Amino acid sequence: MTKSQAAQELDESWPGTRSPALYFDQAMGREAAKIQPGECYVTALDMVLVTVLGSCVSACIRDPVARIGGLNHFMLPEATADESVASQPMRYGVYAMEVLINDILRRGARRERLEAKVVGGGNVLRGFGANTVGERNAAFVTRFLGAESIRLVGQDLGGPHARKIYYFPATGRLMSKTLRSVQNDTLERREREYRARLAKEGHGQIELFG
Repeated sequence: MTKSQAAQELDESWPGTRSPALYFDQAMGREAAKIQPGECYVTALDMVLVTVLGSCVSACIRDPVARIGGLNHFMLPEATADESVASQPMRYGVYAMEVLINDILRRGARRERLEAKVVGGGNVLRGFGANTVGERNAAFVTRFLGAESIRLVGQDLGGPHARKIYYFPATGRLMSKTLRSVQNDTLERREREYRARLAKEGHGQIELFG
């Protein structure tokens, strides 16, 4: 069976990224990549990148001239003193942003042309008050883009709900769908399981968030 263009491109991806699941999205009529927490994907193809965000944030960055772009999905801005980044660095924004930008540039984009849209940072875990992880993730990503002089052309940050997003790197189109309570419960359970697995594997303390 001949591999699709997306599968071939995935085989050649930068070693720092985790490989997402590829599928054909019937509704969008094109190949798609489903990005999970701690993953990053960059493409030069006309495909759609899909992810679901609670307090996590995704930065969607592209070069509109080269039509190369991608997104990441990170859980925390950066590691604390008692956390190790060695085996799960992509869960941290400070690393995930560098991976995304470097991979886009490596494929032929120009830094001065990069533009970004950012999504996520919701306060979706019941019982948390001010200064949530979502708020810190949102503040981090906008601050990072400013420091790197990357134009922020759109954002959908904060609020009480999770989101499902569809990003089209070739055109820059970004669709963000608000998810209500049932989906939030599913997302909260998934993120709790992910954090529990990291903790069991010995990757340090992880603050609970949705």
